[in-house]
Amino acid sequence: MSPFLLTRTLPEDATGADLRADVLHGLTRTPKDLPPKWFYDARGSELFEEITRLPEYYPTRAEREILIARAAQIAEVTRARTLVELGSGSSEKTRHLIGALLPGLESYVPVDVSESALRGAAEALTAEHPGLQVHALIADFTRGLALPGTPGPRLVAFLGGTIGNLLPEQRTLFLRSARSLLAPGDALLLGTDLVKDERTLVAAYDDAAGVTAAFNKNVLAVLARELGADVDPDDFEHVAVWDREKEWIEMRLRAREHLTVKIRELDLAVTFEAGEEMRTEVSAKFRQEGVRGELAAAGLELSHWWTDEKGRFALSLATAV
Repeated sequence: MSPFLLTRTLPEDATGADLRADVLHGLTRTPKDLPPKWFYDARGSELFEEITRLPEYYPTRAEREILIARAAQIAEVTRARTLVELGSGSSEKTRHLIGALLPGLESYVPVDVSESALRGAAEALTAEHPGLQVHALIADFTRGLALPGTPGPRLVAFLGGTIGNLLPEQRTLFLRSARSLLAPGDALLLGTDLVKDERTLVAAYDDAAGVTAAFNKNVLAVLARELGADVDPDDFEHVAVWDREKEWIEMRLRAREHLTVKIRELDLAVTFEAGEEMRTEVSAKFRQEGVRGELAAAGLELSHWWTDEKGRFALSLATAV
């Protein structure tokens, strides 16, 4: 018998249907775009793990620094008996929180679209902490979420700065949805990358070794495998730019020459002009007053704000008002 529970709320065919819908919508509009979630097949996840170890990519190290320094305080403030993690992936960083929350922590609920990632994390955590109940959810938290019955207080964690991948209107909906998960005494722990100098920001998304470029182009491999697109990654170049007005990084793929991509499964031909760019990711950067305002608009009150020593990244703790 498995030492953990695994519940699927995401339909088996949801990923394929979502991909088809996103490609049809995003590649038939001007400018073209695709959501960043399509980077993360098995190869894309491997590449992202490699990115987190690059010297230019500071967010993972900065957030880990905060978690190590502040986990005990987070545990003392929240006294959480259940930890819910949205977009949990490998749950690697969360181990610092789990260690601090024990022995009072009774249940861990990781939420992710990847069954393999959830199984791997759950197996490792139940082996490490035999008394911890792990109830993994195969779910897309952007669709709304119903949590299993677990003891409160609950701490809902959304780490890694992933909220920056959501456009402003999507962030509003997400934070309202997160607020709906919280009962009195529960809290939200939110990771946000912070505004800083342009050179540091661009380098984090355009590393010298070209790993991020390979990660960006991996979305083309996903289109080829899943939808039969006759696309050659060498026909595109990786671009990362800082939008000063919107205060976000955009990753794009730029066509090197005029070309037409045929997508067999959609019976679709997509034309790219030479130099035309397709946006594949937005990564917003934040300031404390902005985070406070977005939380307040969703009915959440910022109670604690922690940064790494260099002030590059922040963890916010918020409660329902």
